[in-house]
Amino acid sequence: MVKLTDDQFDLYTCTSTGKSIPVRRFTWTNQSKISVQVITYGATTTSIKIPDKKGVIKDIVGGGNTIEEYQKAQVYFGATVGRVANRIANGQFKLFDQTINLSKNHGKHQLHGGFLGFDKVIWESYVSGNRVVMSYHSADLEEGYPGDVVVNATFELTENNEFLVEYKATTTKPTYVNLTNHSYFNLAGHEAGASELYKHVICINADRITDVDTDCIPTGKLLPVANTVFDLQIPKSLGDIIAKVPKSDGFDHNFCVNKGTEQGTAFVGRAYHPDSGRMLEVYSNQPGVQFYTANFFPENPKILSGKGASYCKHGAFCLETQNWPDAPNHDNFPKMILVPGETYCHNVAYKFSVKN
Repeated sequence: MVKLTDDQFDLYTCTSTGKSIPVRRFTWTNQSKISVQVITYGATTTSIKIPDKKGVIKDIVGGGNTIEEYQKAQVYFGATVGRVANRIANGQFKLFDQTINLSKNHGKHQLHGGFLGFDKVIWESYVSGNRVVMSYHSADLEEGYPGDVVVNATFELTENNEFLVEYKATTTKPTYVNLTNHSYFNLAGHEAGASELYKHVICINADRITDVDTDCIPTGKLLPVANTVFDLQIPKSLGDIIAKVPKSDGFDHNFCVNKGTEQGTAFVGRAYHPDSGRMLEVYSNQPGVQFYTANFFPENPKILSGKGASYCKHGAFCLETQNWPDAPNHDNFPKMILVPGETYCHNVAYKFSVKN
């Protein structure tokens, strides 16, 4: 049986009104002693605790104990990211014959929805059985995007040790939507750092990646992973390969998920930490996954902190299921457009287990 409770996580102060808004926290616990917490600020996953092969329970996702810690970090810890996750080149795209100019919060580009993306707002919430549904209304022209978009994010922990996330969205005008969950994982424990991350064995079900320039903007080319450091179809230890990633301090690449002829949920990837025995498997209906190894975390761990820990470069990894980055600017990428009358639907399952 899964137990679901809620309480107040913190207070969020609205910058425009100065009003303090309670941030709700929802906590699931199942009989396998796995627990998950999600808050209404950014529809953010703040904690995932699972036991290791000796029964020792650790929190395996980075985050904060207060709203202030999340705001200071500015690294999207566990957040629901949108309206469009990842990068949009030059903060611009064409929608039919119209050029749309977006906010530019990442140099000359837009990253993860702009200055006030979905990760920095308070979501409405209600409970339906064992599920928590959070909703947000993104107004027309918010960060430059056309259309009023209503988003629902549904979260659930199951007795089968799966954390299920589903995103749905509708719009009043043609627009682009691409959401993701930006959780940072370290299966040794969120505070364990790079030395333990390098022990992780990673597998990603993809035979191609999207080529990128020095700004991590896709060039439009698709590169086969065979005989390269990006071939993670055969599991590899991160410590053996992370320094070999060309033109980068680690992985920050979109992997094109192998789905064959199926259009539903597919196996995306797996991470395994041998010392603890903890394993994470990811399944999704999305065509891509951004594999990121916290390359932009500071070298000095005292700069970035949360939940009583100091976070540093290569201290965690992300497997962000999503559409391919900058898809609106590439005709050969999967379509990202959402039009009135249709529903955007993105589901992802995080399955946890322990190997002795």
